[in-house]
Amino acid sequence: MSASGRAAGKVDPKLLEILVCPVTKTTLEYDAEAQELISRAAKLAYPIRDGIPIMLPDEARPLEEG
Repeated sequence: MSASGRAAGKVDPKLLEILVCPVTKTTLEYDAEAQELISRAAKLAYPIRDGIPIMLPDEARPLEEG
């Protein structure tokens, strides 16, 4: 599928399969509604901007304990 045929903000599922948390090297959960990749182990949420995961710990938001 071409980039123009892909919805803006949608992340390639193949990319999600290979991405891991840069801090813990554990798998990530995709939150489509919030456009974030969640690392439960690191308690961080990495943003996805324009369909591109921003895998920088400094850009991640801390998860709130609930």
